[in-house]
Amino acid sequence: MRGPESRWVPGFIALGIVWGSSFLFIEWALESFTPAGIVFWRGLLGAVSLGIFLAVRRERLPGKGRHWFHISVVALLLNALPGLLFAVGQQWVSSSLAGVINATTPLMTVMVIFTFFRNQSPTGNQILGILLGILGILFVMEIFSAGSETSAVGVVVLLAATLCYGVAIPYARKYVVNLPYSPYALATAQVGVSALLTLIPALVVGSTYAPASVHSFVGIVGLGIFGTGLAYVWNYRNIQLAGSVIASSVTYITPVVAVILGALLLQELLSVAQIIGGLLVIVSALLVQERWKPLRSVRSITS
Repeated sequence: MRGPESRWVPGFIALGIVWGSSFLFIEWALESFTPAGIVFWRGLLGAVSLGIFLAVRRERLPGKGRHWFHISVVALLLNALPGLLFAVGQQWVSSSLAGVINATTPLMTVMVIFTFFRNQSPTGNQILGILLGILGILFVMEIFSAGSETSAVGVVVLLAATLCYGVAIPYARKYVVNLPYSPYALATAQVGVSALLTLIPALVVGSTYAPASVHSFVGIVGLGIFGTGLAYVWNYRNIQLAGSVIASSVTYITPVVAVILGALLLQELLSVAQIIGGLLVIVSALLVQERWKPLRSVRSITS
């Protein structure tokens, strides 16, 4: 591979694989760890990994109290709470389906922005994306299928997790992204705070309920060191080399990776309705992020 793509494509692919594998890692971790234990160890291992990286770069953590407040809000909404909810939800929902539901994050983000930031109005394509996203969620829940075995509780819990992402992303853009620290320092601080926020629940509930198995150990290490630690490094590096638009396109890869790994390693299979729902959710993400603008194309043809 030659040209500028050779610098960011390997990291882009690695990030898609690691984040897509996170749902498999959660499934394995649940063999021995409680949901509270999973989110705590994920944050702790991720913070240690990022801390080592930060030390090698000789960078410092944020130093002002008000900055730590905003970082803590993001840590709660982007790491601690959704991390717990995904672990809880996957007790009822397969890793493949969890990966598909995670793709509703752009939909949730846009809905939060249009609900709480009234100065922004949705475009026709974004309205279409929201409608298709809601329809996709209904298909994922198999509302239209008789005798469905999909757990509505599990799906709702996972949707609550992506709603947390939807609130956290615009908050981070407004209060955290532009703080005078490197992205790596912000990521280390954020993940470290998430570990602190989840320490007490892990101590109260317990981090394990059974002796650690090989699968559960691999799952925790994969989630912490790779899915939370190195993944942040790859993500910020992709943003620096390729821009935020290309970097965020990894959103469309992760559900595909989750479904493939679920089928190969866990013998999970999505129903036809869930596959249709997943495709609708991905199309919804393209529309609400305005990567695809079919309505503008229609107007240009008829004008």
